[in-house]
Amino acid sequence: MPSILTRLALTALAAAGLSVLVQAESYADTVCSQTDPATGQCLIWIEVPGTPGTPGEPGDDGPQDTGSGAACYWDGTSQGITHPPPGPVPCSSPAGYWSNSYHCYISLVEPQPPAGDPSWQGHEPGDGAVYNCYQPQTGLLITIWSYDPPPNSGIGPTPRDVAQLAIEQMRLSAINIGIAPEPGPDSIGLVGMPVWMWAENPNAHTVGPISESASAGGITITATAELLHITWDMGDGTEVVCEAVGTPYKPSYGRKDSPDCGHTYRESSAHEADDAYTVTATSSWVITWSGAGQTGTIRLDGLNRSTQIRIGEAQVLVN
Repeated sequence: MPSILTRLALTALAAAGLSVLVQAESYADTVCSQTDPATGQCLIWIEVPGTPGTPGEPGDDGPQDTGSGAACYWDGTSQGITHPPPGPVPCSSPAGYWSNSYHCYISLVEPQPPAGDPSWQGHEPGDGAVYNCYQPQTGLLITIWSYDPPPNSGIGPTPRDVAQLAIEQMRLSAINIGIAPEPGPDSIGLVGMPVWMWAENPNAHTVGPISESASAGGITITATAELLHITWDMGDGTEVVCEAVGTPYKPSYGRKDSPDCGHTYRESSAHEADDAYTVTATSSWVITWSGAGQTGTIRLDGLNRSTQIRIGEAQVLVN
């Protein structure tokens, strides 16, 4: 009665023309129902397999980090001014320092206007101060009253800083690992058989795309995050880079290779801690941001999650 042996034995059997019966079950996710009491190896019915491939071609590095953006920008659209268009401006000039909130260069009026001057807007001298507000884009010079000095945008956050605030609101996380064979002591895969990997129950926070907006320092930035790829460290010294989220395994697929994210182990996990390979999936994201008349790209790597799977040798016993 045939069952399973090492890959060398399978090769020898195939060369000898020996055919072995097929058991209708999943080869990527095999629950070991019978083990050899002498060796602890899993005994399963199979056909002599061909040489499975290893899906999951390495992706390129994708877009790189670009631009921190200028902290100071002109945007007159809130005042109904569309020309010139929004864009960065120097943070200081002979007219003073730039304020994103007021859309102008700020300088203290010297000397301060006398009491009762309309510039005080009903306030008394010493109660705040009167400032010049100059817009070089329009040539407009006005005076404004403010209790505190208008914010100096040159010492405020850059658009990239605000984009980071938007990214925090996205609550991006590592994928939930889907893998066959299933993790756990009662499940075992086989050397030479395909392993399937995928993102289990994917959502916007684990695989994107997702967009958020944030405001600070008079700057509003919208950022959009998209998953670039997932790097799978298979625990045997192999990394598989999958540009797709992967295809969930179904028993009906038998011992087919994953179409977009898979691996084939060449050695058992018996020599590993806990007799299992530790598999780690690390997500790489590309975030594009725009606002304040500027754009940029942020790379985010390092979100990861791990699990363990057992891989056994196969042996064929013939009575």
